Parts: sequence; C-alpha cells; structure tokens
Amino acid sequence: MFNKILIANRGEIACRVIKSARKMGIETVAVYSDADRNALHVKMADEAVHIGPAPANQSYIVIDKVMTAIRATGAEAVHPGYGFLSENMKFAEALEAEGVAFIGPPSGAIEAMGDKITSKKIAQEAGVSTVPGYMGLIEDADEAVKISRQIGYPVMIKASAGGGGKGMRIAWTDEEAREGFQSSKNEAASSFGDDRIFIEKFVTQPRHIEIQVLADSHGNCVYLHERECSIQRRNQKVIEEAPSPFLDEETRRAMGEQAVALAKAVGYTSAGTVEFIVDGDKNFYFLEMNTRLQVEHPVTELITGIDLVEQMIRVAAGEKLPFKQEDLKIHGWAVESRLYAEDPYRNFLPSIGRLSRYRPPAEVSEPTHVVRNDTGVYEGGEISMYYDPMIAKLCTWAPDRSRAIEGMRNALDAFELEGIGHNLPFLSAVMDHPRFVSGEITTAFIAEEYPDGFEGVTPSNGGMRKLAAVAAHMKMLREARAAQISGAMQHHARRVEPNYVVFLGRKTFPVHVVTTDEGTTVTHEDGTVDEVRSDWTLGDVLFRGTVGGDEMIVKVNFGRGGVRLRWRGAEMKAVVRTPRQAELAAMMPEKLPPDTSKLLLCPMPGLVVSIAVEEGMEVQEGQALATVEAMKMENILRAERKGIVKKINAVPGASLAVDDVIMEFE
Repeated sequence: MFNKILIANRGEIACRVIKSARKMGIETVAVYSDADRNALHVKMADEAVHIGPAPANQSYIVIDKVMTAIRATGAEAVHPGYGFLSENMKFAEALEAEGVAFIGPPSGAIEAMGDKITSKKIAQEAGVSTVPGYMGLIEDADEAVKISRQIGYPVMIKASAGGGGKGMRIAWTDEEAREGFQSSKNEAASSFGDDRIFIEKFVTQPRHIEIQVLADSHGNCVYLHERECSIQRRNQKVIEEAPSPFLDEETRRAMGEQAVALAKAVGYTSAGTVEFIVDGDKNFYFLEMNTRLQVEHPVTELITGIDLVEQMIRVAAGEKLPFKQEDLKIHGWAVESRLYAEDPYRNFLPSIGRLSRYRPPAEVSEPTHVVRNDTGVYEGGEISMYYDPMIAKLCTWAPDRSRAIEGMRNALDAFELEGIGHNLPFLSAVMDHPRFVSGEITTAFIAEEYPDGFEGVTPSNGGMRKLAAVAAHMKMLREARAAQISGAMQHHARRVEPNYVVFLGRKTFPVHVVTTDEGTTVTHEDGTVDEVRSDWTLGDVLFRGTVGGDEMIVKVNFGRGGVRLRWRGAEMKAVVRTPRQAELAAMMPEKLPPDTSKLLLCPMPGLVVSIAVEEGMEVQEGQALATVEAMKMENILRAERKGIVKKINAVPGASLAVDDVIMEFE
C-alpha cells in the first residue's frame, strides 16, 4: 500500500479523498493556487504545495506544475478527483513515465472514453445501446445546422471532450443550432482545450440514470447499481438519488451488465460511471462514460456501504476487489443535494463572496438515519469566481425513499448559510414538490415546473398558520424579556395576551395568544389551535420545536420592524402587530422598486466575452445582446423586449459585478 498520495484537485473532492486516505493510514499532499492558500483542503492535508495563480489553466491543470509537486514531496500515487486533470490522458501518461501510480483508469481507457465520438463507436461494438447521431467532426455552424436537420430536431450539441454540463446545448431550431454550436465550441475550448463538437438526437421525456462500475487489474468488474440524476439545470446535476425510483430489477440488471461490458471492452480499472438516457418506456441509451469518480458518488456509498475512494486506492495499489457482483445489494435509499453558490431567483446565476455564516447540519450515522455533508469550505472563507460554484454535497440516507426525502427536508431547513446567493431555497422546494415526491421526473423537470424561473415558495395555508404561530411565540418571548428587563413583569403560571395580527408577506393571520411555562398556545381566527413547544431563546438563529405536534426547523433573522423566517424553501418577513397597529399599517404607501426596464444589467460577476449589438441598433425580443462568462460557463443575455440600443457601457474582456449596467435602451 502507498505511504503518501497527492491529490491533484481542490475543494470538497480533495477533502473527501483526504478523509479516506487518513482512514487508511496514508499521508496526503494538497496542491493549491493563490486563491486557495487558506482553503480547507490545504488545512486538512499533511503537506501542501503552491502551484500557481488563481486561474486553473495557470495552476491546477498545468501538468508540469503538478509533476514538480509530486517530485518535491515524494508522493507515490496521485488521486485526481473529478474535473481538472482527472480525465487527461497526458497526465496519466506523465505519471506512468515518472513511476507514480495514477488512482484512476489506464491512459488508454481515458483516451477511448474521454472522446465522446470514439466512446460511442466502442459502445456500439460492445453491444451497448446508443443514441442516434452524427459521429463525425463538425467544421462550422452551417454544417451543424445541416446535420441537425438530417437527424431531426431536437438535437443535443456536445463537446467531444466535455463533461459536467459544459459545452452542451439543446437546439430546437436552426437558429439555436447555429448559436449553440458556437457557444459549445467556445466553452469546450476554454474548459478542455479541445473544441471538437458532435451532434446527436435529443431524447424527449428523458431520465438521466447512471451506473457505477468498479474494476481491478485482475479481470474483476462489477456494477454498484444506479443513480438517478434527472434534476438538472443547464445540463448540470442538482439532486441525485440512489437507487432510481423508475427502474425495475430487470432494467437495472440489463443496464449494469452493459456498463460492465463497456468497461471490459476498454480494459477499465478503478471507479467509473456509465451514463444512460432512459425514456418513458425504459428504453436506455448510452450517453458517455466518465473515467473518474463522480460528484454524486456518496449516494452509491450510502446504499452499498462501500467506500469508493478507498477501493480506487486499493485497485491502484494492485489489490483485488474484495467482493463479487452477487455481494452487492441495495440497502435503503439515499438522496444528495448539491449546494451551489448560485442565485435561483436569478436563473441560477453564480454568486461569489465571503461565507459570513456557514453552519451545516450535524452529521449523523445511525441504523435508521444518516446525514452526511461533503464540503471544502468553512465559515469566513470565500467563494471564488475562478472555480466551480459548489459549496457542499448534503446527503441523507434512510431505509426507504420517503424517509430519506424527509431527512433531507430537515437537513436543508437546518443548514445555515449567509453572505452569498445560494440555492438552498430551491433544493427545499424540490423536496416538497409533488412531482419529485412521486418520482415522476425527467431532465426537463426544472424547465417544466419553473418555466419563468424560480420565484420562491408559498407554503400551504396550514404551513402559513404554523409560521404565524412561530412568529407569535417569538413575539411573546421578546415581550417577556423586555418586561423582565424593565422590572414590570410578575411571575404568573398563566397569562392571557391581547389579540395580535401576524403579517406574513401579504397575508394576515389574526391570533389570540396564551403563554404558559410549557410554551405558547396560539388560537387562529378559524378556531384552529397550534401549541408551540420549543427551547428557542432570543438570539438563536434556528427555531427548533413542535408546532401543532409537528416538528419544525425555521431559520430566524431579526431585523428592523420584524423577523425574516425561512422554512421549506419559503422566505418571508413576519411582523406581529396589535389590531390598531395593523389598521394603521394598512394605510402606509407601498415602496416600489426602481425601474430598470431600459437597462441591461449584468446578472452575475463575470467577464464580458462579446457584445452582439451596436449603439443605435434596433433589437427584437429574444435577440442576443451580450455574452458573459462566469465560473467557466458562458451565459447569453437577451433582449426582453423590442427597443433601440442607446449606449453600450461594457467592452469584451471587461470584468463586471452584479447589476453593472452593460447597455442602455431608448
């Protein structure tokens, strides 16, 4: 076994690898850029080596710099994590030439499966079901349009060397094919250094289901069942679960056997994933093979009990797999939510900044309940514009799907995060969405259920009443505290309060409140009674307790004139007033937001790639105006309505902040 390994990556995956290595008694070496000097993976590793400036193409993906760090530390093996150099054949070859073990597959398998065109041909030869498409290279946008017409819209335009949703576009028309070809080509060039593009048929009503495989160098290869990854935005996964609620045992076995056949066809060793698109009739088609550890690997670990990172290390050290296919059973259900630094209220655009508060829920490992949080950040750390915006991967496990989802709801409610835009509200909303709960999902879930973007959640009437009861309970505790300080309060076993009106957003809830030593009894206008029981005290940012007998975890933030409550994806300001105060408040004028209808604002921090119009030009609704790159993704900004460009304030190459004015309209 190795004595020391280097992790050629950063963030949560570097921390994840360090945990398994430490458990195995192996020393670890971290590498870091200028931006990651104080990163969590640097603090966790036994050694750390600086390898360059913040941009990944000047540090993390520069093979020579990583090789220099390996030589300087005497690392015997390298785990590449995912992304960066994990599927770089030249890196694997450089390690081989240096006599350093690559904790991953052979370079030949990386080459064969890393090219989507080649991999599809190999899959066909191995008897794996594949999607119809054009396998040749495409020279320009005109040829892309011609091929798309021949295949038949809709089509998927993909970077041959792509992954992680980058370099991918869906086109339904000639115009979208032309535009998507160029954007995919640009993203592929900047992310992978390879701008080759191919096109295949886009399967409608698709589910994204992938098979985890694991192989050693002694001819043994197994599949560790499947993961459902259909909840995606911009072709990047957001929520995953294992197993899939859609597959039956026969389809699962067929997909697993085909995945193993493909792995054997390319002489695969280590952990890898064969991704499939599955239609509504359970027909499945090979999508790609990721020759690395997947982001969502924890859910597979939770249902199998197998540490995939440990097995990757052992395979790289020449050991045999300690289990056979018949040993691999599915135990319970696991769900993973990817917590991203992106604003769901602004079309999931990236957000950067400092984590002023980062308090994940406590990790739990019990026979009936597991909470796991894989992360690479800490409170006070920064989310940089240079790397992927992932903050953490929150996972829950339970004996069945419904309890795993309920565990995730509670874990998300308890996750405290401040300082940046993040997708916690959206993740909570999905967990409560009837379509997700039923398991009737496709990769179009977000587009279909939130066609106008995510606008938050409005709880049911029952949920609103419970939040009103929580607000009333807090009001009474604050008043009791004030009375104690003033010396005006005398102890009574029971005290009847006057009526109150709780304002929640635009709704009002008249309540009658009675406080006792046990808690608060809140009676609503319709006679419904909620008993509030909690040990919450003033200053706590999480309310934990029961309301009407139901457990609730509510995030609390007191501010001027009220308290902000966040629960199950909903966020609203609560104000508790006397009936007279409520009457006067109704007379106050409403403050309107500023008019920005004649401005194109930058929706996220990023770099201007191009400006598609000129001053004085008339633009139509939906016309492309500018392209902004943020966190390695290109975002095309379009006109919301017809107008004339009055002034352009930004130029290509400019670095912009959120809401910087790119152009103005007459």
